[in-house]
Amino acid sequence: MKQALSGRLIALTVLALVLFSPPLLLLFDRPAAWNFSTLPVVIYLVWAALIMLAALILERSDAD
Repeated sequence: MKQALSGRLIALTVLALVLFSPPLLLLFDRPAAWNFSTLPVVIYLVWAALIMLAALILERSDAD
């Protein structure tokens, strides 16, 4: 069971590294319809999603 939890957390870390890689983030560093960059919005949404996923992984391990 500890191996499954470790594997999920490692997968989440790799996902975070991929999502926060500069080539992927630079796709969103362009002005949108309102003449501001969507980069900060994307960063905060990805950050919040990663925290939610980490909470789900860690809370589910307590229930098992």
